[in-house]
Amino acid sequence: MAATPPSGPRRPPPGPPPGPPPGPPPKLLARTVPASGQDTTASPQTPPARRSPPPFAEHDEAYEIVSQVGEGTYGQVYKASAERTGSLVALKKIRMEAVKEGFPVTSMREIKLLQSLRHENVIRLQEIMTSRAGSVYMVFEYMEHDLNGVLVHPEVTFTDAHRKSLASQLLQGLAYLHRRAVLHRDLKGSNLLLNNAGTLKIADFGLARTYYKRHRGDYTNRVVTLWYRPPELLLGATQYGPEVDTWGAGCLFLELFTRQPLFQGHDEIHQLHVITQLLGPLTTNAWPSVETLPWFELMRMQDERNTSDSDTPDAWAAIEAHLSPAAVALARGLLTYDPAQRWTAAQALESPYFTTEEPRAEPPAAVLAALRGEWHEMQSKRARKKARHNAT
Repeated sequence: MAATPPSGPRRPPPGPPPGPPPGPPPKLLARTVPASGQDTTASPQTPPARRSPPPFAEHDEAYEIVSQVGEGTYGQVYKASAERTGSLVALKKIRMEAVKEGFPVTSMREIKLLQSLRHENVIRLQEIMTSRAGSVYMVFEYMEHDLNGVLVHPEVTFTDAHRKSLASQLLQGLAYLHRRAVLHRDLKGSNLLLNNAGTLKIADFGLARTYYKRHRGDYTNRVVTLWYRPPELLLGATQYGPEVDTWGAGCLFLELFTRQPLFQGHDEIHQLHVITQLLGPLTTNAWPSVETLPWFELMRMQDERNTSDSDTPDAWAAIEAHLSPAAVALARGLLTYDPAQRWTAAQALESPYFTTEEPRAEPPAAVLAALRGEWHEMQSKRARKKARHNAT
């Protein structure tokens, strides 16, 4: 099983935005409701000088936490209600435990990036808030579901038109990020949020960063959740660009059909083995520079029975049987071994799958609006745990 907008977005002014000021981020007023039921109300702070707060809330507006909907490496995510208007938001609580002084660098970078992004398929940061107790929250528009949650829901059945819409929205958001020189570096189902109108938004920029377009920067390869990590990172590459995100997009595109992750490895070597079992062997014909990667020798334990690029593993043939030729070409383009030949998000959007093949894309609004409740990764995990318990 799976592992763990407002319309008319405004384009920000050209040039990189200034980073947030030192110390705790600026805020409006926020209220959180602890388990004891006692409210804690924050004291006001000065809003950022470079831009007035988004027209979402008045300065005296507070939020009341309704429930927790997610949790990741960098903090918990809560569903919350604006006390004055009743509108829903998502509050991402920033982990401060490991920081003795100041503010976490990773969260500072995430805030700076999100402040510069405006696209209907990228989650929008509305404001930053703190509580009197010192907790810091990022406030986002609320989305009822994530892709991970809905794909495991037994009542969800996507048509080919729905899958095409979701894939198109993912690639449009990704193409926008790459035009802005932003790498997401953690694409997976739980980071793709959906609302009941069928709109998809890329979320969770905790591992995101800007990159150099004119030359390869040297970055860490300890990014991207294992099952969506591209082979170059698994083999130790530290110089990379937007192709690490398009590999994840390829995995997620096929996941719309299979309803579970394609490559479920236990560690880096096993992940490479699982990938080659489906896509064929890693050879210099398929990827001329593969032998120059730092950890190439570690994967020589791979099964060498397939030595020809023309050999297609049976598992891939089984997947192809459920895809149109244009969908197969799209998947192959995004899951190309050689990063230099892997399709970009912009290239993928120009493929026949989106431009000429029927049916035309249709957002899955009716399917999602008909669901009972809201489905995020946390809800899907609880449902699977309950099902296992009932089966015993």
